[in-house]
Parts: sequence; structure tokens; C-alpha cells
Amino acid sequence: MSENKNEVHGYYTGDIHNQFVEEHYDPKNRAVIWRTFWILLAITLAEVSIAFTSISHNILIVVFIALTIVKAYFIVAYFMHLKHEKYTLIYSIILPFILILYLIVMALGEGNYIHFWDHVPFL
Repeated sequence: MSENKNEVHGYYTGDIHNQFVEEHYDPKNRAVIWRTFWILLAITLAEVSIAFTSISHNILIVVFIALTIVKAYFIVAYFMHLKHEKYTLIYSIILPFILILYLIVMALGEGNYIHFWDHVPFL
């Protein structure tokens, strides 16, 4: 199957007007997707392989969080097409992480505060 550089890529809408919608097409996109797939596969295999080692549990947690952030970067950057939108990429990865940490801190604080009422005498 030969690639013609002047070939227009797109699709027909299929509705009553049956208009042709032209799509952006870059033959390099397939290579980028496969490279991203292999990187994500390598990171996943690394996670699985270090899970069965005798490394300290605290170190494993830090390594898993770091590798998960790297995987989130690749997924958001390439599959969600946000690589060239720097601030959107940062907000879509870092902001949920910060909000989850905030939720954990607030839940732990609430859990400790609930025992306070066991020791307060009522009037």
C-alpha cells in the first residue's frame, strides 16, 4: 500500500448532507504511537518485576508513585494530544495528584478528630 503525499484523509459524515470532513494526517504518528506503547510496556514490566523483589516497602511505594506519574505523562501527552500544551499537561497530571494528597490529609485529620468527642464531657 503506497502512501501518496497529496492524498486527502478524512471521512464522510453519513448524514443527509454527506459532507467530506478532512482530517490532519501525519504518517509519523503511527511510529510515535508504537514508541509510546513500547515505553509504557517497559515501565509496566519494570513495575511488575520490582514488585516481587525484597526492596523495602517504603521505597517500593515511592518508586511506584514515580513510575505512575511517568506513565501518566506519556498517556496524557501522546494519547490525549496534550504534549504541546504545557500548562494543560502540568495541570492534568499534577493537580489531581495534589488534590488526592489533600484528600488523604483531610481524611486522616478527620479520623483523628472524631475521637476527640469521646473524651469531652457534655453539660
